[in-house]
Amino acid sequence: MTLGQHIASLRKSKSLSQSELGKRVGTSGDIIGRYERDEVKPSIEVIMRIADSLEVSIDYLVGKTDFELDKDTLKRIQDVSTLPVEEKRQVFMVIDALLRDFKTRQAYATH
Repeated sequence: MTLGQHIASLRKSKSLSQSELGKRVGTSGDIIGRYERDEVKPSIEVIMRIADSLEVSIDYLVGKTDFELDKDTLKRIQDVSTLPVEEKRQVFMVIDALLRDFKTRQAYATH
């Protein structure tokens, strides 16, 4: 998927018009349309504002990853990364246990 296709898809999933996204980003809806059609490539500053407006990471917006992190998840990851080593290890142990239990339930539910 191109950058323009990502912008269009995310904008539509947020129920925003090109004009509304343009206002949030500080440009016009016409320019957003040109980005979405891949006629023009936005500057990195504009990409950052678009990503913020659409509440996704820049990596996701530009297609570098298929993994979408919303702002809440990203904030939690940032908070965990600031913890002391032992507390971070405990958080990861809890997350690992919850993920293991979830995957186990999923595996049994499909059989």
